[in-house]
This record gives sequence, structure tokens and C-alpha cells, in this order.
Amino acid sequence: MQLSVLDISIFVAYVLTIIGIAWWVSREKAGHEKNTNDYFLAGNSLPWWAIGASLIAANISAEQIIGMSGSGYQIGLAIASYEWMAALTLIIVGKFFLPIFLKRQIYTMPQFLEQRYDHRVRSVMAVFWLGVYIFVNLTAVLWLGALAIHTISGVDILYGMIFLALFSITYSLYGGLKAVAMTDIIQVVLLVVGGVFLTYTVLTLIGDGGGVVSGFVTLTRELPEKFDMILAPSNPHYKDLPGLSVLIGGLWIMNLSYWGFNQYIIQRALAAKSIHEAQKGIAFAAFLKLLMPLIVVLPGIAAVVLIPDLERPDQAYPSLLSFAPSGLKGLIIAALIAAIVSSLASMTNSISTIFTMDLYAKYRPGLSQHHYVLIGRVASFSALAVAMLVAQPLLGQFDQAFQYIQEFTGFFTPGIVTLFVLGMFWGRTTATGGLVAALGSALFSVALKLLWPELPFIDRVGVVFVLCVMVAILVSLLGQAPATERSVELKDINFSTRPGFNLSALAVVIILVAFYGAWW
Repeated sequence: MQLSVLDISIFVAYVLTIIGIAWWVSREKAGHEKNTNDYFLAGNSLPWWAIGASLIAANISAEQIIGMSGSGYQIGLAIASYEWMAALTLIIVGKFFLPIFLKRQIYTMPQFLEQRYDHRVRSVMAVFWLGVYIFVNLTAVLWLGALAIHTISGVDILYGMIFLALFSITYSLYGGLKAVAMTDIIQVVLLVVGGVFLTYTVLTLIGDGGGVVSGFVTLTRELPEKFDMILAPSNPHYKDLPGLSVLIGGLWIMNLSYWGFNQYIIQRALAAKSIHEAQKGIAFAAFLKLLMPLIVVLPGIAAVVLIPDLERPDQAYPSLLSFAPSGLKGLIIAALIAAIVSSLASMTNSISTIFTMDLYAKYRPGLSQHHYVLIGRVASFSALAVAMLVAQPLLGQFDQAFQYIQEFTGFFTPGIVTLFVLGMFWGRTTATGGLVAALGSALFSVALKLLWPELPFIDRVGVVFVLCVMVAILVSLLGQAPATERSVELKDINFSTRPGFNLSALAVVIILVAFYGAWW
């Protein structure tokens, strides 16, 4: 693919703009030095629009754009359930989970677990999340991002990973979460505008002079099987998206874990000015999630018509860029890189937060704020270095990396959701009960995968969740009741929400009913 001088100029301007804005928002007033609250929680100063944009920028990365477009190419619109059901999940998180977390004034999810349970749970889950973030999430974003750069420009995948890592460090390492969140506003605008333009371009080509609507109608007529939202058991991809389970089964468990208890996602809301700003940001993000399939899934389906002989589904999105005109191509590439580096920056910032606050500061207390911020920066850099080393061995052999990531994390999400939900809403849950459920999740998942291999992984997540809840309740009832001060006193939590949030929730539900009604 040939990039024009205009394309390259647009991309270079984007890189310089992001770095410049990040350094500008990261500057300190005379006499003030960054402390841990500044670096990890942006000084609790984020407004709703920054929270909403940053939530989406952290979420939409290479695994969504490249991986989900690949799944759109392979499976069809049904993969959009991950996006659309996430919108409703965000509303639930904003209504029921955020008030509890913000009341506790926490930095990290493991910190909440120590407040609710004990130090054992905090340490175990901190180590677990560090492993998953580095060896699954960070490696996936680096690998798929570098794969996209390779497809677009021919640059070696290793050099692509080095570029992405250095770019994300350049604008995020000094400023911390504030630099990440504020630049994410530009990243999301680029992502939406670039993605919409690419969708417009490919549909116009398929329409053959009839415009975007004609292109969409042609696509649905030529590929009707790609527009089934609820797959029948006879569908060859039923095991990936098993029918109604995407609406009432294990997908809920995966979404609640990701949007409610995932550090690099929820950290933005923890940094809000107030609970109401956080909830407005959550609602804003929910509407953006409804838009995402237009940007990431529909182009993948269009690629079936335009580029039917791809070697790998994950090549769909990068290959479509060859159809974009000069200038627009540079904008779309900038949008793609924006999504990748914003996720890298978000993940490394959260990795540094968990490592510093949950492990390092726990065992080396009383040191200066400057020291802890420095340790956080070192942790960010080290995590990226490790991820680059292991990315190719872990992900190089998969055709649909998005599906691989979902299945792998599905081994652990049932236990995580059990640990948090019972901890928040059932005061009798003990630390041992929660920990057994969290650790048992992987054992139950592996056992079911080996003994019942034909069970779709989303259904397996639902079954394992039920088993984890049963085990947690049984172990808790057999043990001594936890101390009263460790319980979450729900009567002290204000779950009421403002009219604007309630109207947003209603609108999300209506839109989802319309979508699923149209493509059932």
C-alpha cells in the first residue's frame, strides 16, 4: 500500500499534536511535585466528557478494531453483541457499582478487596491482574497493532511494536492518568471520524454508484447470513456466540467483569470530580459503545465482498485501507494508531498503579511520593518491554485474536464477578469463600473444557459462575462471619441517580431493543 505525502503529513501532525497536548496538560505549578493521587488518579479532577472518552479509548484498541473486524469478516454482525451488551452493562456499573467504589475512596480494585476481605485477597488478585494485563491484554494490543502497521506499510512487526511502545511512553509516562485521559478526547474523535469515513468509503464502493444506503442494502442481500444477531445451533460459529446466551448467559459475566472490576477501565471513573460526573461519563461511554459496530464490525463484513480471499480474518481492516483516497487514508491510519496507543497508555498506567499501590507500597511503606511515582514509571516501562518479548510466541499463531482473548479471560471472569458481587451485596461472604471462588474459577473452567469440549465458552462462563457462587456461599457459611467493619453497608450508599442518567439508561434500552428486533 502506497502512502502519499499528504497521508504521512497527517499522521506526523497527529503524533506531534498528541505529544504536545500530553506535555501541556502534565505541567505542574511552580513548587508542586506530582504525588500518587496526581499520577494515578489525575488528582480526582476528570470531568464527565474526559471520563467517557477515555473509557472508550482505553477499550477500543487493536483487539477491537483489528480483532473484531476479523470476527465480523468471519462470523458477521453477531460479534457486535460484545459492544451493544456492553452499553447496558455500563449503565448497571454506573448505577450500582460506582457509588460503592467511590464511597471507599480507592485507587485500585485490589485495594477495595482488602478493605472488604483481607490482605491475602488483595495480594493474590493484584498478582493475577498484573499477569493478565501484561501477558494477555498488553501483548494483544502490541501484536495486533504491529500487525496492522505491517499490513499497511510493510514495516517489520518488531519495529512496529517498538514504535507503538515508544509513542505511548512518550506522551503518558510523565503525566500519568491525566495525560492519558485528556489526550484520549482527541483519540476518540479521530477514531469515530476515521472509522465512519472508512465505513462510508467501503459501503459506497459496494453500492457501485448508488451511495451508502445502496451499499448497505447490497451487503445485507449478498451476505444475509452475516446479519444474524442470534446464531442458530446449525451455524458454524455457534460455539463462539451460542444463540440467546449472548443476551441472558455468560456474556453478562464477562461484561460485568470487564466494565465493573477491570482496573484499566474503572480507573477513569475513580478519578472523577464527583459521583455525578462519573455517572455522566459512564452514560456518554454507553452511547459511544452503541456506535462502535458501525466502525469496527461493518467494515469487516464489507471486506467479505471487497477482499474475499484474505489469508487471515484479522487482515480485513488494514487491507480495507487500500480503498481509501489520499488524505483520508492518513486520517484513518492516525485513528487506528490512536486507538492502539491510547489502550497501551491506559494499560501501562493501570499496571503501574496496581504494582506500586498494591504490592510495592504495601511492603515498602513510608517512602516519599516522588519515589512511588518513579516506581510507577519504571513499572510501566518494564511491562511494555516484557509484553514485546512475549507477544509473538503467545499470539502469532491465532487467526482471530479477539476470540482467543475472550476465551482465555473467560477462565477467570466468573470467579472475579463472584468475588466482587458477593462482597458488595452479601455481607456474610468471607475472605476464604471469595478467594476459593476466585481460584476455583480456573479449575472449573479447565475441567469443563476438557470434560465437555463441545460446550460453547460463553455458556461455560455462565455455568462456572453458578458453581463459583455456590462454592463461595458454602465456604462462607461454614466459616466464621467476617468482621462487621469489613462489610459494605449498603444503607450508607446513595444509589439514586439524576434524571439525565435515568433518561440515558432508558434510551440505551430502547436502542438495543430496536437493534436486536431488526436483526434477530
